[in-house]
Amino acid sequence: MTENTIAFLFPGQGSQSVGMGKDLAEKYSVAKQTFEEADEALGYKLSTVCFEGPEDQLRLTEITQPAILTVSIAALRVLETRIPKPSYVAGHSLGEYSAHVASGTFSFADALRTVRNRGKYMQEAVPVGVGAMAAILGMDAAKVAAVCHDAAQGEVCEPANINSPEQIVISGNTAAVERAAKLADERGAKRAKLLPVSAPFHCSLMKPAQDRLEKDLDALKLQKPVYPVACNVDAELVTDDLRARATLVRQVTGSVKWEQCMHLLIAQGVQMFIEVGPGKVLCGLMRQIDRSKSCANVTDDASLTKALESLAKAPA
Repeated sequence: MTENTIAFLFPGQGSQSVGMGKDLAEKYSVAKQTFEEADEALGYKLSTVCFEGPEDQLRLTEITQPAILTVSIAALRVLETRIPKPSYVAGHSLGEYSAHVASGTFSFADALRTVRNRGKYMQEAVPVGVGAMAAILGMDAAKVAAVCHDAAQGEVCEPANINSPEQIVISGNTAAVERAAKLADERGAKRAKLLPVSAPFHCSLMKPAQDRLEKDLDALKLQKPVYPVACNVDAELVTDDLRARATLVRQVTGSVKWEQCMHLLIAQGVQMFIEVGPGKVLCGLMRQIDRSKSCANVTDDASLTKALESLAKAPA
């Protein structure tokens, strides 16, 4: 297999589960060390929350974000000594930080502290109950945009995650999102359902969080990424540190153009995608985007073995 055909993908919020990372930490010293680094950088036992819960604590945005990042980097460090280097990396929302750590844009410790704050700022940007998100299934992007426009009525209602041809998540003021979900149903969506989230991510209501995060990102020392990063907000490849910083800032209020990012990587010749971190949400989306592409996930020892087997079988 030529090494220019692999892309690593990193999951975002929603992929967390109690027990994540425990198997890798027990079996691989590099994974165990990753959790120890995270505990030290954050000043509390993040590892315990990942391995043992409680679930309601793991669901708090300012804990969820560093937790998913840590499991992803632990899995990455176990994986990267065993396979060819990727040609590209991408991450879904929060996962874009994991992608930048993988690409050496900033250090793991800096990323951890930044995403902890990112979670906190996002949570504090909008009082609980004021914002909501809903998934619209089986409706194309243009129709979803029209639904958001017609449902807004002076409030915020915007496409937040363009995940696949089958799934778009919208975000904004609670009443506007509820109106949009109803409207999408009436206009022929397969399904429209409100999501159990704590804040309306990736819409203009997140502007206060974006302004606070920008100061944190400005204070970080960034390097030129080793691998091009497909960025959420523009669905373009980021290859320099200034652009990396700017796209991470804009990502807070901008929509996650995941489907476009995957088409971008496919157009670059990527044949094999590996989802690195908890869950397999991104492999599921890949099946909806392009069934002809292989996607394996690495979240524990068993899935690592399977991923290595499918890599070995892939055509050169």
